[in-house]
Amino acid sequence: MSEATSAFSNQRAVNIGFGVLIVLLYVFLMAPLVMIVGASFTNGLLIEFPPQGLSLRWYVEFFDRQDLVDGLLLSLRIGAVTAIVTMTVAMMAAMAGQVISGRLSGWFQLGMTLPLLVPELLTAVGLLFFLYKIQLAKTVMGLQMGHILMSFPYAYVSIAAAMRQVPASLEEASASMGATGWQTFRLVILPLVMPGLAMGGIFAFINSFDLYTISLLLKPLGGNTLPLALFDFLTYEFKPTAAAAATLSILLSILGVALVQKLVGLQRAF
Repeated sequence: MSEATSAFSNQRAVNIGFGVLIVLLYVFLMAPLVMIVGASFTNGLLIEFPPQGLSLRWYVEFFDRQDLVDGLLLSLRIGAVTAIVTMTVAMMAAMAGQVISGRLSGWFQLGMTLPLLVPELLTAVGLLFFLYKIQLAKTVMGLQMGHILMSFPYAYVSIAAAMRQVPASLEEASASMGATGWQTFRLVILPLVMPGLAMGGIFAFINSFDLYTISLLLKPLGGNTLPLALFDFLTYEFKPTAAAAATLSILLSILGVALVQKLVGLQRAF
């Protein structure tokens, strides 16, 4: 009985330890977000937490600042195009990866995720030289290409994982019943991978929205994305306007995840 009691006590101590660790992890992850959101509602003149009173004045100032609003609109436009393009290309790449086997498959997967392995600064410099060669440097199109390149792996990983869950027997059964390749894709494969496709698009959009280094080198003349506009703003001012902008970015991410939950469900997406 004493041994059983001792084992139970040890297991309970382990469970409590894991529980405390999980709580600390959540605090570590959530504390910066809570602080920046709280600071955005302050009535004071500086970014501080806890806030001095509650006010929406800094959100009003954010939308009164043309440079920040222009940065927000540019980031939204580039992020939306990035999400659409990366979802489409990543879907085709994931389907190609399904038919590649052996050692070549490993190299293919490595190539698809290569932008995650190379430092963003090196990728940005190399892409800048390439864009100069094709006369697209310092243009919105060049910036868009950079965001697509850096966001593609996030969409690919999510979609490829969803594709691996589709049994090959379903495609064979569809073909045996006379369905064309397009019909099999549209009626069989696409509905099954839709959660991963949606999550990949959300990941690509969020990553594009937050890119700084590659945006700094590739940005068009006279145009800043929101991260660049915020950095310029904080160089000269330390107002809670920046906290309001950060809170809006957090809200966009939450809305994206909520959209996935509404359309396909987060459990299916993961």
